[in-house]
Amino acid sequence: MKTQRFQKNQISNAADLLKAGELVAFPTETVYGLGADAMNEKAVQQVYLAKGRPSDNPLIVHIAEKKELNDLVEEVPTIAQQLMNCFWPGPLTLIFNAKEGVFAPTVTAGLTSVAIRMPNNSATLELIKKANTPLVGPSANTSGRPSPTTSEHVYHDLNGKIAGILEDGQTGLGLESTVLDITNPEQPMILRPGGITKEEIEKVIGSISIDQHLVGEKETPKAPGMKYTHYSPAEPVIIVDGDNPKWQEAINHYLALGEKVGLLANEERISYFQNQVSAVFSLGEKTNIKDASHYLYAGLRFFENTDATVILAEAYPSNDFGEAYMNRLEKSAGKKYF
Repeated sequence: MKTQRFQKNQISNAADLLKAGELVAFPTETVYGLGADAMNEKAVQQVYLAKGRPSDNPLIVHIAEKKELNDLVEEVPTIAQQLMNCFWPGPLTLIFNAKEGVFAPTVTAGLTSVAIRMPNNSATLELIKKANTPLVGPSANTSGRPSPTTSEHVYHDLNGKIAGILEDGQTGLGLESTVLDITNPEQPMILRPGGITKEEIEKVIGSISIDQHLVGEKETPKAPGMKYTHYSPAEPVIIVDGDNPKWQEAINHYLALGEKVGLLANEERISYFQNQVSAVFSLGEKTNIKDASHYLYAGLRFFENTDATVILAEAYPSNDFGEAYMNRLEKSAGKKYF
């Protein structure tokens, strides 16, 4: 299969492929998604095959207009209306009770709930409208690898496996959406931190809880990222949480083991240690967690084209947007700290 690359003036061509049951990757404000008609079971099954994704891992559905929800879910509770008014289009995924028989069965992985969001990208919103159907949109990468923040990342992982890629440069946020379960509107719960923080949500609907446990082997997760290894590059990732003496100790340790060290850290840290290591990738200014989040996946992928054999990665405080950053970093590292 030849993977075509479409520009924004070719959205109709990309939509035609989706209508024909093919897979097309699309840009969002978070990461690139792998699109397929959410009503077409054969197309959705191809998403799992292309990614190598476990079939009990449900998919997020992307829509272009809020009014579409009325045909897709059992109820749109008041808190959903409040949240959509504030954050849609944007990086917030809401889990609703799905209407029976609407979606292709594989979309929900056998659950009675469905995860839905409206992405904040004009090209993709137009793509959904022209395809005239909601689209599933898991990250457009090989399952388990760092999510793609450029079309080149998508092409690297999925060339020859999907019909097309709608290109729109580098994504803005660089981390996936926040997933909020509102199937019980009285007890809303974050299942995956992301582009909208807990604090931002609580300003709209009041106190909420967070559930980031990894579900059991026989349990079907309600949201992506709750069961399997995610975001991992080819090289092992070790998290370093501390000041420069701690970093020096870590660098010395791995150099003594014969490793070639890659440094994924803030600009100040890199300027201090860059002459001691094999490769570096900057996460931006020391105090800017949004920059660090934006660059995280690109940084994890960067070292695959260097001779680094281990990546030492910077920890950030797990508050506000740092919660999403650390969620992804810990999963990429298997929670391994130096």
